[in-house]
Amino acid sequence: MFNLVIGQYVPADSYIHRLDPRSKLISVFLFVIIVFLANNWVTNALMVLFCFLGIALSRLNVSFIYRGLRSVFIIVLITFLLNLFLASGGTVLFSWGFLRVTSEGLLQSIFIAIRILVIIVVTTLLTLTTSPIEITDGMESLLNPLKKVKVPVHEFALMMSISLRFIPTLLEETEKIIKAQAARGSDFTSGSLKSRVKAIVPLLVPLFVGAFKRAEDLAMAMEARGYHGGAGRTKLHQLKWDWRDTLLLAVVLLLAVLLIFSRD
Repeated sequence: MFNLVIGQYVPADSYIHRLDPRSKLISVFLFVIIVFLANNWVTNALMVLFCFLGIALSRLNVSFIYRGLRSVFIIVLITFLLNLFLASGGTVLFSWGFLRVTSEGLLQSIFIAIRILVIIVVTTLLTLTTSPIEITDGMESLLNPLKKVKVPVHEFALMMSISLRFIPTLLEETEKIIKAQAARGSDFTSGSLKSRVKAIVPLLVPLFVGAFKRAEDLAMAMEARGYHGGAGRTKLHQLKWDWRDTLLLAVVLLLAVLLIFSRD
């Protein structure tokens, strides 16, 4: 569980780390949209190449990201199997009872699995290379025009930042509870599926109690320090947009153009 990288930040001095958080947020948002343009091997290869380029520029170890995302592979596998047996079209490759695998279904399943994986990798790169404070400042800056219609932009950005920050904390708390329950004789790895689900239930109560306790402590700490929202607040680190951020957006737009012209 400690290997999970979702929501974690890894400090480093790389090209991706030095980018303005606003450019990274915009680029990830655009990538999630244009990823649906891929519908053949060439377009999917371009998306995978973009992901590996991002990993290389972030100076993060591929094996580190792989170990951290192994737990989400089950979601990708389930999605792959559902599309494999439910999609139709093309020649029948395999048939057993009511289950049929067609060439079109197999191709569509592979492309959907690749699409989910690249989205997960790109969004994970965002959190790995951007601190929660930077994400908060970037989101607040991008959503700043909504303040004119009385949208609590600062509070919304702060809420997202705290949510990301609490992910590794809750994972660590879960690990401690699992070890404490195992020391008292609980077994989470053997038995039927029903018994395993029953063994997980005792984890939920202390986990939720601990989460609410941490949230209450955080709220009291913020009130004790005079926090009253974003009105009149200043920032220690000012966001600065430079040519690297413009280059990143240009690369994402170039990828979008290549996907459009490479579609079937």
